[in-house]
Amino acid sequence: MKRDSDTSVTRGQILSPKVQFVEIDDDRAGQRIDNFLLGQLKGVPKNLIYRILRKGEVRVNKGRIKAEYKLKAGDMVRIPPVRLPDTKELPNASDQLKDLLADSILFENKGLIILNKPSGLAVHGGSGINLGLIEVLRQMRPDERHLELVHRLDRDTSGCIMIAKKRSMLRYLHQQLRDGHIQKYYHALVEGRWPNRCREVSAPLKKNELSSGERIVRVDPEGKQSLTHFKVLRRYVGSTLVEAKPITGRTHQIRVHAQYQGHGLVGDPKYGNDDFNKVMKGKGFNRLFLHAAALSLLLPDETKKIRVEAPLDERLAKPLAQLEPADPGGEAES
Repeated sequence: MKRDSDTSVTRGQILSPKVQFVEIDDDRAGQRIDNFLLGQLKGVPKNLIYRILRKGEVRVNKGRIKAEYKLKAGDMVRIPPVRLPDTKELPNASDQLKDLLADSILFENKGLIILNKPSGLAVHGGSGINLGLIEVLRQMRPDERHLELVHRLDRDTSGCIMIAKKRSMLRYLHQQLRDGHIQKYYHALVEGRWPNRCREVSAPLKKNELSSGERIVRVDPEGKQSLTHFKVLRRYVGSTLVEAKPITGRTHQIRVHAQYQGHGLVGDPKYGNDDFNKVMKGKGFNRLFLHAAALSLLLPDETKKIRVEAPLDERLAKPLAQLEPADPGGEAES
């Protein structure tokens, strides 16, 4: 039986003329099938990965599976032949972008990079995006053979993101995430006065796909259980800076939970208030105000957690500093 192995491809090639069968070993157990395929089929656009999953061309133990299926040791994965679209080779990242990412590294050791991802940069290529964060890092570090995203951030979200440099670190951090041992702290500027008493939002979330192909998430009784902790950090006239700690890790969780409470995020075109966003744009906020401000995690062979913090970029920090503070007497602290 074939064992797990990496396959690098170039655009315009046929990845394999035959069906491949890969047996999952203990090292890959627990990984989502979509992430497994992204690692196996390096260079294949993300949208093509999801297309072959939706069509049932990828099978596990001869059965159809969804993208969120978590692999088990002994699973037999059928990978169909994949022809890459006839497009140009991936462009080289600009020196300016490489320098920006080099300056954005917050923490690095032998197995891990934690980086302050700029807003506007996708974490990986696909769906019309040639170069994402991981592709640029691989160009910057050609000798690092196993650079892989540990988790994801939306394109418009800035802040802390983890990139594993070793497979052993990737497996370790995935397990830590599954067990809830890695805490993520986000800063978000929301519309209105967030009440002190609202310290958590527990509302099930369900993903929907519109006819246009756009993905949207709604609170739905049939959705997956979702929990976010919130804390007020600072109040301004007409808005509140909050800290959000997602306990579960659902798509768009913080944005939808804030909307559900009636306090959409500043600059959120999908879940925010358009009229309010126009007002805030006039005050200098020209992007989504959602920032992965810090990570707390325990590294292998360590006894104390580390906390890594990412400063706000100028596009958020400058207009935030110019907002008018709210009257502290407007609501009793609790």
